[in-house]
Amino acid sequence: MPLLIALQFLTRLPVRLPGVPTPTETGRSLLWYPFVGLLIGGLLLLGYALTSSVAVSLQAALLLAAWVWLSGGLHLDGLADTADAWVGGYGDRERTLEIMKDPACGPIGVISLVLLLLLKWAALVALLEAGQWVVLLLAPWLGRWVLPLLLLTTSYVRPGGMGQMLSDHMPRRSLPALLALHALAMLLCGWTGLLGVLVAILVWTVVRHYLRERLGGTTGDTAGALVELVEMSVLLGWALL
Repeated sequence: MPLLIALQFLTRLPVRLPGVPTPTETGRSLLWYPFVGLLIGGLLLLGYALTSSVAVSLQAALLLAAWVWLSGGLHLDGLADTADAWVGGYGDRERTLEIMKDPACGPIGVISLVLLLLLKWAALVALLEAGQWVVLLLAPWLGRWVLPLLLLTTSYVRPGGMGQMLSDHMPRRSLPALLALHALAMLLCGWTGLLGVLVAILVWTVVRHYLRERLGGTTGDTAGALVELVEMSVLLGWALL
């Protein structure tokens, strides 16, 4: 059940739960978040193999579209809401949280989405031209690896909803060991894996600092924004180096 919960929440894959999950099962689904990222990466590798005969720029666009579809745009929505709230909140905690609740996407959110997708596409073009296909596996894996890390180490400041349930019922004893195991597995990819882990930790550290400074913790939207920022940053880091 926890794996199915993670798949249903983080992807658009046709998953049906056998029943209503308990809070404990929902919390334990965090253990499967990195695995879901690995699964998305595996599907992107399959897409890479199927589109190997097309031009690199078109291949990168197709893979990015598949990437967005697989996640259902969940984290992109969080990024847009966070960007709108961060700018419109003018440093005020309550105003920032209030704007984040608004389902409408403002101009700052739209601009943030366009720039992020543009940077992802450009980085993918550079990486695919260099034959660095392993990034398709690692980037979504790292993005969903930092998500439970953020919830494990940061207070959840918006009561109610799934985010609060995850925070309250996460398996705090087993989660650190599992995250460490995934990090070690990423290092098996060599220099690419090491760079990805270092960049992901750096982005997590910076984002977490500003979240605690402005909000006193995290929300579901800001957690989603972190996923997108990590994916973009590791792609850019690999492309630049």
